[in-house]
Amino acid sequence: MRAILNTFLAFMLCAGGALAQELTALARVEPERSLIEDGWFGKTELRIGLSQGVPFRVFLLDNPARVVVDFREADWSGVASSEILTEPGRITGLRFGAFQPGWSRLVADLGEPMVPKEIGMPVDDASGAAVLEIWLETATPEAFAQAAGAPVDPAWTVALVEKPKGPEAKDGFLVMLDPGHGGIDPGAERDGVSEKELMLNFARALADTLRRSGVATELTRDADIFVALETRVAMAHQARADLFISLHADSLSQGGAKGATVYTLSDEASDAASAHLAARHNRADIIAGADLTGSDDQVASVLLDLARQETEPRSDALAQSLIASMTEAGGPMNRRPAREAGFSVLKSADIPSVLVEVGFLSSARDLANLRDPVWRAVMVEALADGIRAWRDQDEALKPLIRK
Repeated sequence: MRAILNTFLAFMLCAGGALAQELTALARVEPERSLIEDGWFGKTELRIGLSQGVPFRVFLLDNPARVVVDFREADWSGVASSEILTEPGRITGLRFGAFQPGWSRLVADLGEPMVPKEIGMPVDDASGAAVLEIWLETATPEAFAQAAGAPVDPAWTVALVEKPKGPEAKDGFLVMLDPGHGGIDPGAERDGVSEKELMLNFARALADTLRRSGVATELTRDADIFVALETRVAMAHQARADLFISLHADSLSQGGAKGATVYTLSDEASDAASAHLAARHNRADIIAGADLTGSDDQVASVLLDLARQETEPRSDALAQSLIASMTEAGGPMNRRPAREAGFSVLKSADIPSVLVEVGFLSSARDLANLRDPVWRAVMVEALADGIRAWRDQDEALKPLIRK
């Protein structure tokens, strides 16, 4: 029966589908029963030990080649990728974590094209413990490309916060705050500090401060979940936000990055370090196992052209207002606090948008500041002051803006 089930699963996956087993509940990942092992004749075994069986699905993505496994739900707390992938081989990298409410995801980077030949999750009748077993075999690039593709299932798509509102539903000025990264994408990590957690807490504090002063504020995520880059921008449009601020605390060795920095959109980066940082941010969807096939660079180009007409000067003014307020609060600021790069989350044609690196985890000074709750509170107040100052200035300039 198990052999028949495995063959059926493999056939369905290679046909371009993806299956979820009819099991339930939360499982704890057990690294001591998990492994990735290369065998003879181009065969690789991926095994994930679980405290109990859960629904799952498996599919392939190309460019770059990846195996993706979704679980409902597996708890990866305390598990390190090195405990499962002890040495890179045909599988070169492994990432896992929360993906969206109720689901977690594992993404395995492939060093060569491989397709599953057997997939199964046997469950022990006595203990209920389970093992996800995937046997991969080397395939031609053509066979891999034919088998690859994300399942077409709207239920698995991260939903927007709310349904579109009519023009009458929005009342007054609205800020959309975007805590960077989340879920399976941790962002920068150093000395036990995770960018995704740090920026979520920072965004919550900033939202509370703004709301207390009467400024309506929403977050692109208010939990440790993954949100696709295009979804973050779509949420701002759906809420009809007046401005969009993406919050980050990255790690960057180029140029000795340190100090708060505010980025605005440009198709050409202001410097090599900014270009490198934007490239890393824009890979977030690939890191989380998103299927980016069919992306249209021409659309992005059109958006950039539209943004330059009216939104770009307003975004620049927002950046300057935030920089002035953070500088007055004591910073510390980057030696060039205003920079430009092609960040995907800033490509909104009609919403002034900036990306704020509150500090860099790669800087010992910034790391100490970011860990300090007093310093964070000061920066929260500074950003809130800068947002309110920009709002008032922008409102005064509205009669002069070309319609």
